[in-house]
Amino acid sequence: MRILFLSNWFPFPPDNGSKLRIFNLISGLAKLHEITLLSFSDDIHRTNLKELHKICKSVHVLPTRKYDAGSRRAVLGLLGRKPRVLADRFVPEMDQMIQKEISTGAYDLVIASQIYMADYLFNSARIPAIFEEAEVGVFTDAVQDAENLVRKTRNQLTLSKLKSYFQALLPKFAFSTVVSETEKELLQNLVPEYLATEVIPNGVSLANYREVSEQPQQGKLIFTGALTFAPNYHAMQWFTGQVLPLISEANPEVQLTITGTHGGKNLPGGQNVNLIGYVDDIRPLIASSWISIAPIFSGGGTRLKILEAFGLQTPVITTTKGAEGLDVQHENQLLIADTVESFTRETIRLLNDAGLRQELVSNAYQLVLEKYDWSVIMPKFLSLVDKAVFIKEN
Repeated sequence: MRILFLSNWFPFPPDNGSKLRIFNLISGLAKLHEITLLSFSDDIHRTNLKELHKICKSVHVLPTRKYDAGSRRAVLGLLGRKPRVLADRFVPEMDQMIQKEISTGAYDLVIASQIYMADYLFNSARIPAIFEEAEVGVFTDAVQDAENLVRKTRNQLTLSKLKSYFQALLPKFAFSTVVSETEKELLQNLVPEYLATEVIPNGVSLANYREVSEQPQQGKLIFTGALTFAPNYHAMQWFTGQVLPLISEANPEVQLTITGTHGGKNLPGGQNVNLIGYVDDIRPLIASSWISIAPIFSGGGTRLKILEAFGLQTPVITTTKGAEGLDVQHENQLLIADTVESFTRETIRLLNDAGLRQELVSNAYQLVLEKYDWSVIMPKFLSLVDKAVFIKEN
């Protein structure tokens, strides 16, 4: 089968959650099908095409257009039919490239990853298509978490516009996918008449972790995630400002390592906070940590940082929001804490209880084996691909 894959993220190196998902999907598809990738890239001059050419027939890349709320297109988008972030980030050159590829008649299926790429198929000729990762949670959370009435009203208007837009967009796709049952419920609440949504969870490739041999160092905490992403920055502001000082009183040797681009953002905390920035391979850092923390309070989807820690046998402490969408239970695969007091207590507890640590690690790893390894996830996605083409042909 010949598949045209549209990606908002250039998926190599796979160094964030979205890129990891896209890279694993393309890699799995390429074992059975011929893939052409059209992608945006944040840094087109440093884009490494070599690795993608190993699995794709062809790869075409354009620079990402970043959202500018003050641009003319964004302002005019206030009056348009779709959320203005889509109006502003729409790139005519990408649209032309996509339509040119589709017009050749060479493809059996188009897969559009995330809403920014699905938008380019709104007016396309009918061709079997899958809307991959139709995320709604980030929009619903924006309404719930708004800090004032004005912001809440604006976010509610955006959500209402998204509802209207999705009502028109989704029927153009044979299927849409979401990463969790929680996201599926949110999408169905938004567009109840669209029933072709399937859960394809986020996952990790355990085979890629078995070569990592680092031993955990007691007292070492890690948070993986760029601070340029607002939910990560807010998580670390909260943790380093309110939780870490209390942990340090009981365990002065504790050190927190934060990976990922920090964009010059400042954090509370002292010498026990290490902002090491972007690293090519975070696996050894996670594996050598005693605890991986994920004090997330906003954002949609599921946290690949948690699944990565599971796969590297590092125990996790997170929040209810951080665990959202994952088939996990408190004190079984991880620990869940939502307040300063409880997060402090659970961290100190796990720092000092090697037995609990080993129990969590064992249960979490088994969960990934059964449910969140790409060797388990990919067959379901491949089946969905076959169904999408079959439906169109019949």
